Amino acid sequence: MTYARYADSLFLDPVLNDANVDIWILSNLYDTLLLPTDDGKGVQPGLATEWKVSEDGLTVTLTLRDGIKFSDGSPITGEDVKFSLERAAVPDTTWQFLVASIASIATEGKTVTITLAHPDPAFISALTVFNTAIMPKALFEAEAGATDADKAKAFAEHPVGSGPFMFASWERGSTMKLVKNPYYWDKGEDGQPLPYLDGVTFEVIPDDATRILRLQSGEVDGAELIPYARVDELKADDKLNMEMYPSTRVQYISMNVRPQVNGADNPLSNPKVRQALNYATNKEAIIQIVTHGVGTQLTSFMSSATPMHTGTAPLYPYDLEKAKALMAEAGFPNGFSTSLLVLAGNQDEIGIGTAVQQMWAAIGVKLELQQVDNATRTQQYRDGTMNMRVAAWTDDIADPNEITSYFAYSPTIDALHSGWKSEEADKLYVASQSEIDPAKRAEEYARIQEIFNAEGPTVPLYETPYPVALSKTTMGFNQIPLGNNIFRAAWLDK
Repeated sequence: MTYARYADSLFLDPVLNDANVDIWILSNLYDTLLLPTDDGKGVQPGLATEWKVSEDGLTVTLTLRDGIKFSDGSPITGEDVKFSLERAAVPDTTWQFLVASIASIATEGKTVTITLAHPDPAFISALTVFNTAIMPKALFEAEAGATDADKAKAFAEHPVGSGPFMFASWERGSTMKLVKNPYYWDKGEDGQPLPYLDGVTFEVIPDDATRILRLQSGEVDGAELIPYARVDELKADDKLNMEMYPSTRVQYISMNVRPQVNGADNPLSNPKVRQALNYATNKEAIIQIVTHGVGTQLTSFMSSATPMHTGTAPLYPYDLEKAKALMAEAGFPNGFSTSLLVLAGNQDEIGIGTAVQQMWAAIGVKLELQQVDNATRTQQYRDGTMNMRVAAWTDDIADPNEITSYFAYSPTIDALHSGWKSEEADKLYVASQSEIDPAKRAEEYARIQEIFNAEGPTVPLYETPYPVALSKTTMGFNQIPLGNNIFRAAWLDK
C-alpha cells in the first residue's frame, strides 16, 4: 500500500520526540504492553495479555504474551520491558510525566511487576502510549554514542521493534518504506496472521493539490489531511472513499509569550494583547471559510472528546470593540507588527493565516505570513524563535494529563515552547497526577482549564475530525481518535 503524507517523519525514537509526524508512524514499528481500543477510549491487550492493579493502587502486574519477538527474530524479554519503561521514565524527557509514577520494575519469566511511587489514575492508559514502546535493550545499548540521545539517534536510523511492520528504507523528505514483520504476534478477525499487507510505502507530498491528484490518478492508495474545501468533491468521486474519522484534534494558533523574541520586545507577552487577538478572531467565520462548516468552536483548550473537558460556550466570542479596548489598555492602541508561521502548500493553514491577517488588521496588527516547511517550523517552535504558528494537537491517551502537561504544565516543554507559566496550574497538575478521587481530579482539571483559557498562549480555533481519502480498493485502514494510523489490518482489494 502507498500512503501520501503531508510531511516526513523527523526522528523514529519513541521517547525523544514530540511530533505527530513521528508519533502516527511509531505504532506501526513498535509495540506497547497494552493497546488503545479502536474508539480511543479504552485499553486492550498488546504485548501483555493480562494486567492487574493492586487495591492500594501501588502495584501493577502484567503477563507477557507467549513467544513474542522483535522484528529481527530475537525474543522479547522482561529485561527489554524493564529497560524500555525505565528509559521512558527518565526525568526531563518530553513524555516522562506519563510514567513518572514508576518507582521500580521487577521481572520474572513472563511476569512484569511495576511498583508505583504513588497511585496513578492514568498509568494503565499510559502503557498504550508510544513513549512506552518496548525496545530491544541489547541492540539499543550496542549503538555507538556516549549518551542515550546519541544512541537513540543511531538506533532511529534503522529501528527495530515488534510492531506489525519493520523498517526497510528511508529517503528523507521523499519516501519511507516499511515491510511486513514476519514475527508479529496478532491475528485478524479471519484468524490469519497480521499484517495482511506486504508493506506500506509513505510518499511525502506536502502540497495538498498534488497529494489529491496522485490519489485520483491511482498512484497512491490513501492520502491524509485532505483540505476541508475538497471534502465534498472527493465524496462525490466514485473511485474514492472520503473518510471523516472521529478525533480529538484541535486547531489553534500558538504564541511565543516571552518578554523578548530574537532581541526585540514582544507584545504577545502581554495577556491583554493575547485576549485582544482572541476577541478579534471570528472563529465561526474561519470554520466556514476553512472547514466548510465541518469544525466546531472550542470551549476549552482541550477537545470535547477529552476526558474531564469542561466548558459549554465557545471561548472568546467575536467582539471587535472589546478587542480594540484591550489593545489600548495594553498600550498598543495603534497595534504592532508580528509574524505567523504556516505550512507551505497546506490549504487549511494558509486559509487560517489569511483570515486572521485580515481580522487582526482591524485592531492595527500587521501580520506577516511566513510559509515554511514542517522541519523549519518545528525547529523554530522548539527553539522559541518564532512569534506565532498555526498548530494542531491530537491526544495520544484517553486522559487529560497529556494535553494539559503539554499546554499548561510549564516544566514539560515550557507550555508549548511558549514561555508561559502559571504556578497555580503547575501545582494543580502535580496534584492531579496522584489524585485517585475522580471528582477531586475533575475539579483540578476544571480549574487548570479556567486558568489557561483565560490567559494562555493560544488562539483556540476549532476541533474537527480527521479527513482521509482512500481508494475504493483500500480496506481495513483506520485512524483512531488518538491519531495513530493503523495499517495492521489493512489490505488492497485489487
